[in-house]
Amino acid sequence: MSIRVGKISFWHVHAWEYTEQALNHPDTVVAAVWDEDPVRAQAAADKLGVPFYASLDEMLSSDDLDAVIVDAPTNRHKEVILKAAQAGKHIFTEKVIAPTVQEVDEIVAAVSERKLTFVVSLPRLNAGYTLAIQDILDKGLLGKVTYARVRLSHNGALANWLPEHFYNREQCGGGAMIDLGCHPMYLTRLFLGEEITGVSANFGYVTGKEVEDNAVVTLQTASGAVGVVEAGFVNSHSPFTIEVHGTEGTLLYGTPEDKLLLKSNLDENGGKTWREYPLRSNRESAFDQWVGHIQNGTTAGTNVQTAIELTRLMEAANRSAQEGRVIPLEGSALLP
Repeated sequence: MSIRVGKISFWHVHAWEYTEQALNHPDTVVAAVWDEDPVRAQAAADKLGVPFYASLDEMLSSDDLDAVIVDAPTNRHKEVILKAAQAGKHIFTEKVIAPTVQEVDEIVAAVSERKLTFVVSLPRLNAGYTLAIQDILDKGLLGKVTYARVRLSHNGALANWLPEHFYNREQCGGGAMIDLGCHPMYLTRLFLGEEITGVSANFGYVTGKEVEDNAVVTLQTASGAVGVVEAGFVNSHSPFTIEVHGTEGTLLYGTPEDKLLLKSNLDENGGKTWREYPLRSNRESAFDQWVGHIQNGTTAGTNVQTAIELTRLMEAANRSAQEGRVIPLEGSALLP
């Protein structure tokens, strides 16, 4: 039996991508649309040939829906996800879960209490280059990791192809860092492989928008390893780039070719030359994983924990930029 999905908002730039995934998956159908913008909602519903609901509560009360995809403004995630959870609908959402840890804790508690399947879109965790880098780290070919840097940037604010509402601080919870920087943030945290003890952010406002369009965040660890997270809306031809360094070697990806290069003292050539390390095949998408969890009655524990940590780091980064200081972290808490 197909999983009947309701679409909550087309606010996000990736909203139609997730809609297409639902349309193309053999086990899901898009059955209804709600949007905080009724004109946008009606246009989407007409295009999809499904009902448009003016009331979110009315859509969620329908017995003809099993699940929802959330692409609402970030500051409305708590409101719409809690309503979906209370209605007993499985939830797939765009990152971040919510702008603050307090909101995320409420969301996760509500979803867990009702034993619903909850998955957050963190797509680069499933990419072949990420899986290959994890192979290298698991084999210890870099020794002890001392530095990880991931950069993702584009020219959306210069070329004006981002929607104007992506510069709305209230709706987005930030700018380049909370949008694009989410991906470098969760990857850098993954590659460091240890708890983050402090977060320091430097935000730039090149185009004079309400939110930052150029950003760097530094992650501190107890061991002395450092993570650097970079994102921007004002950089033309900036490649997606990963570099990880350790006591025994270095790996590079996207500088600028989509190749993974490794130089390790522990490799077969003793670190004399660079070699191209084979990429892995992509893992199934977060959306496909969500559908599988719904069908199997399982949960996406690792995905959700990664998403919780992502919000914690993003909230700390925003605080650091606002207060001009390092924000200390301990366990799952942000310290004063």
